[in-house]
Amino acid sequence: MADNKLKVTLVKSTIGRLKNHQACVRGLGLRRINHSVEVIDTPENRGMINKVQYLLKVEEA
Repeated sequence: MADNKLKVTLVKSTIGRLKNHQACVRGLGLRRINHSVEVIDTPENRGMINKVQYLLKVEEA
């Protein structure tokens, strides 16, 4: 399971969002709208994704 990856894309702006939501987006390595990163599928990353899922698009990588 640890080698499964998720492709995460920021599709909405973080401007005006809660500070801890902005921190989750940054923690996932996302910097700007339409920026995509691949993250390892861990409970920690899943938690950050779930918290800000309304800003993201998530796909299996």
